[in-house]
Amino acid sequence: MTRRSVIAGVGSALPSRRVSNEELAQTVDTTDQWIVERTGIRSRYVAAEGETTATLATDAARRALEHAGLQATDIDLIVLATATPDQTFPSSATKVQAALGIDDCIAFDVHAVCTGFLYALAVADSMLRSGNATRALVIGAETFSRILDWEDRATCVLFGDGAGALVLSSEEGERGILATKLHADGRHNDLLFVDGGPSTTGTVGKLRMKGREVFRHAVVNLAGVLNEVLAEAGLTTAEVDWVVPHQANARILDATAKKLGLPPEKVVVTVGEHANTSAASVPLALDTAVKDGRIKRNDIVVLEAMGGGFTWGAAALRY
Repeated sequence: MTRRSVIAGVGSALPSRRVSNEELAQTVDTTDQWIVERTGIRSRYVAAEGETTATLATDAARRALEHAGLQATDIDLIVLATATPDQTFPSSATKVQAALGIDDCIAFDVHAVCTGFLYALAVADSMLRSGNATRALVIGAETFSRILDWEDRATCVLFGDGAGALVLSSEEGERGILATKLHADGRHNDLLFVDGGPSTTGTVGKLRMKGREVFRHAVVNLAGVLNEVLAEAGLTTAEVDWVVPHQANARILDATAKKLGLPPEKVVVTVGEHANTSAASVPLALDTAVKDGRIKRNDIVVLEAMGGGFTWGAAALRY
């Protein structure tokens, strides 16, 4: 019998403050209509003082553990995907570990921006299948509000804060992760990046993006990697029950679905409520669709994302 990494539980967490387009328009030169027409976003959540990437990640992890019916001490691996860690070091994963009361487990961060959760999932899956761990917390968490230029209406309206988590358990059977595919192409750094860092400016920096070029790459890359991961898993598009994409922009989601011939009703969309939460967006959307009953046990689910770097990836699983 094949041993796979099975999703045992899911959870998510959002900051307490919800910011609507109308509220944002009071301080930024924009309107609700302008934002909705171009992105599909109607609101986002913004972390307050005391709410950090690690605190949001910890809350999401606790809810995933509760959903799985497990204790924190059952976990022997934490992989946290983020581009906005609490500190340069140590990793935010170790802060989650300490907050959960785990004395010792493998814990580290993965940095692949919006694709970070797919990278973290693939790493955890490899470690579970190799026997280096038996149960893992895989988390995507971000506080992108801390790196936004709030005077740049082209970017500040797009992003929000939040966290999503899942518990992976090494089990024998047909359920679990069937295939993963990851890519990166560093030649496109200047299309989506942060203009600071410890070894260059000694500052955190602000997010910068050339939206039109990113859109063009996103549609091509995401459609390509989805086809790749389905082929690796021995699946056809018709066999897919749900696609849970990175929630970057409603137009990207629509264009990717059309390119693949996927009906829009099979695509989980939460970008309107959460905006783009980078590495948190896929697990946030997954948690939403599981908890509202759309995604059921044994459904074939495909996850996909693309982020700065560029990085992009996908995973196929039987939930």
